[in-house]
Amino acid sequence: MHPIFEFKAMVKHRERAAGRIAALLPVLEDLGERLLDRLDDTSRRFATALDFGGRGAIAPMLAERGMEVVSADFSPAMAAQAGGKPLLLAGPENFGLPESAFDLVVAHLALHWLDDLPGALIQLKRALKPEGLLLASMPVLGTLQTLREALLDAEEALTGGVSPRISPFPELRDCAGLLQRAGFVHPVADVEEITFLYANPLHLLHELRDAGESNALLDRQRRTPPQGLFPAALAALPVQDGRTKATLRMAILTGWAS
Repeated sequence: MHPIFEFKAMVKHRERAAGRIAALLPVLEDLGERLLDRLDDTSRRFATALDFGGRGAIAPMLAERGMEVVSADFSPAMAAQAGGKPLLLAGPENFGLPESAFDLVVAHLALHWLDDLPGALIQLKRALKPEGLLLASMPVLGTLQTLREALLDAEEALTGGVSPRISPFPELRDCAGLLQRAGFVHPVADVEEITFLYANPLHLLHELRDAGESNALLDRQRRTPPQGLFPAALAALPVQDGRTKATLRMAILTGWAS
């Protein structure tokens, strides 16, 4: 598999974001509630839960539901403040999770910077007890599409070339297949489309940075961006109700361990 992301850069971004994430918790919590709503669709009760990369938005909500929560992250700072018992993940190929330890695993917007998504799902399944549940959310194709196109167009106009600045996202139709491939039963994947509006379009870029979502593509441009790139791209974004519009297409995945 040809690597797409630089793992060390992703961890570095999450470490830096740990000091800024508090301001974004209301957004992450709102998105997390959409994910955890799926728990209301089952009569199963969960005693132990793994919060995988929840950045402080998931563990408190699971604890409120009476669960004992372990919060795992590749970033020591994120793991320490996520709200559960902290667990530092060992690495992308081997998370170092205990096997058959949890009734529930929740991975909220935490898998899309990993090269081996099928392998990650397999590792999360191994951490589940028999008949345990995985809930996961991730951005899918269409997320930040207008920003992606605006950056490419602006950079080509300024320099005659382009470099990748927005992560590639999977297609929704592939998500259930990924769960099935990892060995989950009753896999389901659906999508919620969330619109964000910004009075100042720069706030979109600031929020991505503060959430730890800065560019970690292996082939990213390492030089300083061309002057005028971001103003030109942001000026080209669509406007709704007088504000700059950005879209998150968030897939919600559910699968059961056999």
